[in-house]
Order: sequence, then structure tokens, then C-alpha cells
Amino acid sequence: MDSLTNLASGFGVVFAPENLLFVFLGVTIGTVIGVLPGLGPTATIALLLPITYSISPEASIMMLAGVYYGSMYGGTITSVLLRIPGEAASAITALDGYEMTKQGRGGPALGIAAIGSFIGGTISIVGLALIAPAVATAALRFGPPEYAAITILGLVLVTYLGTKSTVKSVIAALFGLLLAAVGPDPIQGTSRFSFDMPELISGLDLVAIAMGMFGIGEIMYNLEQRVKGSGTIGAINRILPTRDDWKASRGPIARGTILGFPIGVLPGGGGVMSSLASYAVEKKVAKEPQRFGKGAIEGVAGPETANNASSISAFIPLLTLGLPSNAVLALILGALMMQDITPGPTMINDHPELFWGVIASMFIGNLILLALNLPFVGLFVQLLRVRIGIIGGVALLITLIGVYTISYTQFDMWVMIIAGFVGYLMRKTGFEPAPLVLAFVLGSVLEVGFRQSLLMSDGSLSIFVTRPISGTIIAVVAVVILASVVGAIRRRRGKGNGFIDMTKQLSAED
Repeated sequence: MDSLTNLASGFGVVFAPENLLFVFLGVTIGTVIGVLPGLGPTATIALLLPITYSISPEASIMMLAGVYYGSMYGGTITSVLLRIPGEAASAITALDGYEMTKQGRGGPALGIAAIGSFIGGTISIVGLALIAPAVATAALRFGPPEYAAITILGLVLVTYLGTKSTVKSVIAALFGLLLAAVGPDPIQGTSRFSFDMPELISGLDLVAIAMGMFGIGEIMYNLEQRVKGSGTIGAINRILPTRDDWKASRGPIARGTILGFPIGVLPGGGGVMSSLASYAVEKKVAKEPQRFGKGAIEGVAGPETANNASSISAFIPLLTLGLPSNAVLALILGALMMQDITPGPTMINDHPELFWGVIASMFIGNLILLALNLPFVGLFVQLLRVRIGIIGGVALLITLIGVYTISYTQFDMWVMIIAGFVGYLMRKTGFEPAPLVLAFVLGSVLEVGFRQSLLMSDGSLSIFVTRPISGTIIAVVAVVILASVVGAIRRRRGKGNGFIDMTKQLSAED
């Protein structure tokens, strides 16, 4: 009952005119960038970070969250009509969605994707409202060893599950931790790695790093690539699915919701894993599995429901533990920290209007997305005619202006430009920027938890394994690392794990 009462107060926060406007802007921008291949929610949120300085914390997080789950809707449009995934999470949808378009049924494919996403997202929001307070209460028992352990778990899972090359991702994450060490020592207060430069005394700025890596770096890389696809936009006739379509999709939508919610909670899970898991389940339970890949509407309904459900449930570890499960949520965490708000177990009590307002905004955002995606899908399709060169040029200009308006220093602009070239070179050489930025955001949390733990134990590392919660988390970390080593050995012998390999491949395409 308390959750329902608090959620009602959250709706009061959302319906403030400013907040409602930014919810609408967030989901609309998310849909647009989902449609446009090459930009993505991570780069877009990085570009929007400077705006969060000038608006309230509630409005800024509602907008950024809307961009995230809104992009899941938009990415479906290009997957179905062009077989070009707007998002990696929509890549598996292209298999059957594009085949339906070739059969003249692209409209029902988009319609069932929008309806399934709405249902999966709405049920996940209810789960978020019910489960998040319980998780936060349990997390109040966490001390420095538990926070250090769960941060390590998050970095390990994201590095292993969410990227193509584990070795390169580990290197990128270590470099991110090194960058996070620049600035004041969190325990002693002394300056580190400043090289007598006054600008580095307070450390590197997250906005400059993120806008460089995901803004300039991604734009440069995407401008260089040739977008591969059919090149012909499929025709859209009837949008609403038929009765038979709905009958065939009810089971996949239900199963997609059940699969997507827990996968989204896991660090390193997210849309790609949930959509792949849903597709695999639907193909396994189907009476005619040979239909998949040839235009089966179940292959659209299940994955699209699952990826949107997981994008909502991913906010549980972020809001209750301060643990982002992917690069997008790491940037949202950074936006909160820039507003002097640290997500964690006490956030529900310290900032209830923000916590419950964000959850309530997801209800409103999903309704807006359903209203946008059913009648106006033809309008969004026209965005595919805009050249990536125009989009890239405008985005580059926005990044330069945005980072300068934060502190009005040329130093941050140089940091952003350097980070942009580093991000571009990383993508060119097979390294991914996401583990680096995630490690940069979590670096301070990890260092404080680790060093405080050592102070508690007089320098003994045994504190991490003798405490029940931290010991369990460390055991999970060990299992994941062992599975990574075994998987590498199996791949060398030609017996790789198909599901994990496909997950890494699709993650790298985003």
C-alpha cells in the first residue's frame, strides 16, 4: 500500500508542466534517435548532459530515462522496414520483421512491436515500483566491502557479457579506472596525477569524457562507415495487428515480459540479452520453429517486449544500489551525481520526489510512445531520408557548445576533443568506449569502498570473503571469470557458446 501511495505522489511530480514537457521531449528524442542508425541513446544522452545543469533533477532524469526506453521503440522501425537495426537490441527483430515487410505486413509487425513494448514496459514499471523499495531496504545492510564487491561484479559482468572482446574490454575498463584516479584522494584529500595543472586538481569532468567518447568519437566512426541494408524503405499499410496476429503474439508478449524483467536487473544484461533470450525461447516452444526467420510475428512480439521490459527494470540497481548496468545508465548516474544526488539505499528517503517521480514518468512516457508509434510511424520513417553527414555536423556543433557552457573553460573542450579522438581510435581498433566510461563513473565508488574496507580490516583482504554478502558477490565474480576463461578455451577449440557469442556480436554493432 505504501508503494501505491508513494507512486500517486510521484504522478503529482510528473504532472508539473515542466516535468511533463521533458518526459515528452525525452521519449520523442529517443524514438527519433532509435530510427536514425548510427547515433544511439548513449551518444544522445552524452550530448544532452549539459542541459541537465540548467533544469531540475526530476526533469533531467525523466528526460534522459525517456531517451533510453524511447530508443527501444524507435530502433524497431528500421529493423522491420530496412533490416538495419537502429539499436543492437532490435537486431534480432530484423530477422522476422523484415521478412514480414517483404510480405506486405510491415505495418502489423510495427504495431505488435509497439503494443508488446507498451505491455512489457508497463508491467516492468509495476515491478519496479514494488521491488525497488525492498531492494533498497535490504541494501541498507551494505557496508564498504559490499559496495566494493558489487561494483566489481558490475564491471566484470558488463565487460564480459556486454562487449565483443573480453581482453580489450578489460584494458578499456582499467584505463577508465586510471582516469577516475585523477584528482583529489577520497581518503586523504591530496591531489593525484595533476602534473601541476590547476585544471586537473579537481579531476576530469564526466561530461567532457562522455561527450568526447560517445559524441565526437561515435560520430566520426559512423560517418566513416557505410550503412549496409536493403536501401529501400518497406511499404506500410495497416498498422493494427489482426485478431490472428494478436492471438499468436499473446504468449510471446507474456513470456518476453517475464524474461526481460530479471535480465534487465542483472549488470551486463539489458536489451540485447533479453531480446536474444526471448527469440530463443519462442523458437523452442513454437509448434513450427521453421517459420522463424521467414516472417513469424512471434519473432517480433517476444523480443521487442523483452527488450523494453529490461530497459525499465535496469533502473532497479541504478536507483537502489547506485550500480548502472550499462553505459547509458552510467551516464544517467553521472547526471544524478552532477546534481549532488547519489543513488543508493537512502535515495527513497532522501529524494522521494525524484525516485517516485521517475517511476511515475515511465507510465506516462510509455503511453506517449504508444500514441506516437501507432499513428505517426510513417512520419518517423521519413527521418531515414536525412543524411548521416548532416546529423553528424549538427551533433558536433552541439557537443562543442555544450561542453563549453558548463564551466566556460577551454580545458574541458580540449579534454572532450582528445577523448573524441581516443574513442574513434578505440572503435577502429576493436576497443569499445562503454567499459571505459562505466569504469570512470564507478571508479570513485570502487576506490572508496575498497580503501574503507581495508581500513576496517587493518589491511586484510579477507574482509571481502568473510562477510556473507560480499563473500557471495565475490564468489559470483569468480564464477563469471571462470566461465569467461572456459568459454575462451572452448572457442579456440571451435565449440563456442553460441548465445553468448551472438550477444557479444550484436552488442558490438551498436
